[in-house]
Amino acid sequence: MKATEAKFIEFLKKSPQFVIPIYQRTYSWTEKECQQLWEDIVRTGRDDKLVAHFVGSIVYVEKGLSTITTQEPLLVIDGQQRLTTLTLLLAALAKALEQQEEGHREPFDGFSPRKLRNYYLLNPEEEGERRFKLILSQTDKGSLIAILGDAEQPSDRSLRVTANFALFEELIAANQGDLASVCKGLAKLVIVDIALNRDQDNPQLIFESMNSTGRELSQADLIRNFVLMGLEPKLQTRLYEHFWRPMELDFGQEAYGTHFDAFMRHYLTVKTGEIPRLDGVYDAFKQHSRSAAVAAQGVEELVKDVRVFAHYFCAMALGAESDPELKPAFHDLRELKVEVAYPFLLELYHDYSVGKLPKAEFAAIIRLVESYVFRRAICAIPTNSMNKTFATFRKALKKERYLEGVQAHFAMLPSYRRFPSDDEFRRDLQTRDLYNFRSRTYWLRRLENHGRKERVVVDEYTIEHIMPQNEKLSAAWKADLGSDWERVQQTWLHTLGNLTLTGYNSEYSDSPFKAKRDMEGGFKVSPLKLNAGLGQLDAWNEDTIKTRAEKLAAVALEVWQSPKLSEETIQQYRRGGSVAAEYSIADHPHLLSPTMGALFEALRKQVLALNPCVTEEFLKLYVAYKAETNFVDVIPQAKRLRLSLNIEFSEISDPKGIAKDVTNQGHWGNGNVELFLSSMDELPYALGLVRQALDTQMGNETGS
Repeated sequence: MKATEAKFIEFLKKSPQFVIPIYQRTYSWTEKECQQLWEDIVRTGRDDKLVAHFVGSIVYVEKGLSTITTQEPLLVIDGQQRLTTLTLLLAALAKALEQQEEGHREPFDGFSPRKLRNYYLLNPEEEGERRFKLILSQTDKGSLIAILGDAEQPSDRSLRVTANFALFEELIAANQGDLASVCKGLAKLVIVDIALNRDQDNPQLIFESMNSTGRELSQADLIRNFVLMGLEPKLQTRLYEHFWRPMELDFGQEAYGTHFDAFMRHYLTVKTGEIPRLDGVYDAFKQHSRSAAVAAQGVEELVKDVRVFAHYFCAMALGAESDPELKPAFHDLRELKVEVAYPFLLELYHDYSVGKLPKAEFAAIIRLVESYVFRRAICAIPTNSMNKTFATFRKALKKERYLEGVQAHFAMLPSYRRFPSDDEFRRDLQTRDLYNFRSRTYWLRRLENHGRKERVVVDEYTIEHIMPQNEKLSAAWKADLGSDWERVQQTWLHTLGNLTLTGYNSEYSDSPFKAKRDMEGGFKVSPLKLNAGLGQLDAWNEDTIKTRAEKLAAVALEVWQSPKLSEETIQQYRRGGSVAAEYSIADHPHLLSPTMGALFEALRKQVLALNPCVTEEFLKLYVAYKAETNFVDVIPQAKRLRLSLNIEFSEISDPKGIAKDVTNQGHWGNGNVELFLSSMDELPYALGLVRQALDTQMGNETGS
C-alpha cells in the first residue's frame, strides 16, 4: 500500500480513469451530504486563511497491469461517493460556465469550461467508455455518461445521480456572483491517495477497516462486497449480472437502500434460526457463509439462494406479487406492518414455489398470520414476543399437514404469545379506541370489503363519527344521548360502533343523527356495507352504538378468523409424545411445613402477580415459574428455599451480593444464578432479582 497526500483536482487530472467495480454499492449520497460538501467548499474558498480542506481518502487498485504505452483503469475500493459527487459538481460548474457570455467563463485560473472538461471529466482523445474519467456501476453509469456527454437520460436513470446534479445546478445558479469562491474551494480540496498493490494488499480487509466520511455503509453494501470482491473477474461479473443485478432491479433504487438490510436479516433468520442484531447482519452473513454446509456448496449457490429469497421478499414486502389471490393478502400484511412474520413467510413462500405447499393453504396461512397480529393489537398484548414467535415457528411445523400444523401451533401458543380467542377479540374490539389505532383505514377497508367482489376504495372516503367529536354537543344530540351524554360521548366516541365511512363528511358536520340519515347522500342511501341499517334507526344513543358494535364484531370474527381445529386434534399436537407425570404441592413436604409453607405462599403470590403471563408448574424436584420458559425455579429445602434464576450472572444487578454463579456446577432447576430465601424480611429484595430474570426473558423476545 502506498498513501500520499494530494490535491483532489491534481489527483483527478493525472489519473487515466476510475471505474467503480460491480461489487460496490450504488451511488447513495443524498441532498444532505451534497449540501454539506458544497458549504465546506464555499467556506474554504472564501477564507484566504484556509489553505486546504480534507475530504477523505480514495483507495484504488489497478484493474490490470499497466505498461509504458497503456494505462489501465483504476478500480475504486473506497471513496466512490466523494469522487462521484465532486464529478457531478465539476460537471454542473462546467455547464454553467459554458452558458455565460464569452470572456466571463473563467472565474478563477484553471477553471475554464474546456479545462474542467478535458482535465477532470473527460479523456478527450479516447473513444467509447475510455473517454470518461469516471465510470460508475450498472445503475448509475448511464446517467453519469449522459450528463458528461450532454445526452438524454436513459429510461432507467439513476435517481441519486440526476437529483444531485440538478441540486448542484441550482446551487451554482444561486451563486453566480461568487463562482470564484467555489473554484478556489475546489482547488483547496485535499485527499489521501491510497494505491494498493495487487499482489500484496487485501482489498476486502482494507475496505472493512476504512473509516470513511459521508454515508455509513449499509449491511447490504458490506455483504455484496464480501461476496464479490475477492472473486476472479469473470466469475465476479457472472454472479453480479445473473443474480445480484436482478435483485437490485427487483428492489428498485429507493427500496434497495431502505429494505435490503431488513431482507438480509430475515433471510439469515430463516437459514440459521437465530435473529441477527440490526447492526450485526453482515457478521452473521459471514458466519453463515463460512459454515461447513454453505461453504461446501460454494459462493455461486449462496448468491443464487439469496437471489431466490429476495424474489420472495419483493413479492411480499414490495408489492411485486402477481397472483390475484396472494397479492391482496400480502397487501393487507404490509398495511398492518407485519414485518416480524417475514422470516416465517419466506420459508413458506419457498415451499409454495417448489410445490410443497398448495396455494390455497399458503393464502390461508397468510390470513392466519394477519389475524394473529391484528387480534393481538386489538387486545393490547405486548408485541415484544412476536419476532421470536415467527423466527422459531418453522421448528414446530409438520409439513406433511402444513395448514393444520400452523393452526395447531397458533392454538397452542402460551400466555403472552397467545392467539386471542374469539371471545377476547370480540369483547375488546367493541370497546377499543379504533380511531387512534395506527392502522384505522386498514380495519375499515377489511370490514367494508369482506364478501365483496367489487371492492370499495376506502382511501376515497373519510372516517365519520356518527356521534360527533365536538365537546359542545347540540341540544338535539344531548336529547338523543340522554342525561348522561357526557359519559356516553367519552366512552363510545372512538369505538367500533360509532365509526363509519362517508364521502359527505363536511356536509354531515355535527348535524343531528336524523339530519345525517335523511340528507342527500345520507345514511339512508349510502351504498357502503358499514352503513347498512343506519337508515332505519330513529335515534343514535348508547344502546344503538352497542348494538351496531356487536354486529360489526360478528363480521370481524369472519374477517380475522382464529384457528379452526377440534380439541382432539390440538391435543394430538400438544402431546407429541409421552404425557408428563403430574405433581402438586403435596409432593414437596417441605412446602407444607409451617415455616417454609408461609414463606413459599408469600413468594408464589408475588411471583404470579409480576405479569399475567406467568404460570406455575409443580415438578418432581422443584416448582417452575414460566413466561416463555422458566425464569425462576424454587427448590424446597428444610429451612430455606433455593431459587434458581434463568439469567446470565453478568446481567444481574445484585448490590447486596447474595446471588451466586453456579455455572458448570451440578444443581437442580434451570439457570445458573442461585440465591437462598429463608425469611420474610429477605423476600422483597429476592423478588427484585426474580423480576430481573423475568424482564430479561421478555425483553430478549425482541430479537434486536
